[in-house]
Amino acid sequence: MKLVTAYIRPEKLNDVKEALGDADIKKMSVTNSLGCGQQGGYTETYRGVDMQINLLKKVRIEIALNEDYVETAINAIIKGAKTGNIGDGKIFVTDIIRCIRIRTEEEGEKAIG
Repeated sequence: MKLVTAYIRPEKLNDVKEALGDADIKKMSVTNSLGCGQQGGYTETYRGVDMQINLLKKVRIEIALNEDYVETAINAIIKGAKTGNIGDGKIFVTDIIRCIRIRTEEEGEKAIG
């Protein structure tokens, strides 16, 4: 069992959801986040004062998957999110030690599926 976490551009969310849907991956959690990376940010003038904006809006997608679907999910996220420019985002894959479905108390791969 793996947790795939992706940080992407907000405007690419619909493309990523569509690519995941085409790959038959429909379960996910989506949250808005702020972050900075290699992109660095930008300078904005507000009432005559220059302000450095270095926390940029991103969308965080989390998907718990059985091993068989991890590469499929990664490829779908890349397909939907990639523009070829700095700031396209990152994908992290981490192990899930234990998963429990509250409703049925099923554990492991049955709880994720």
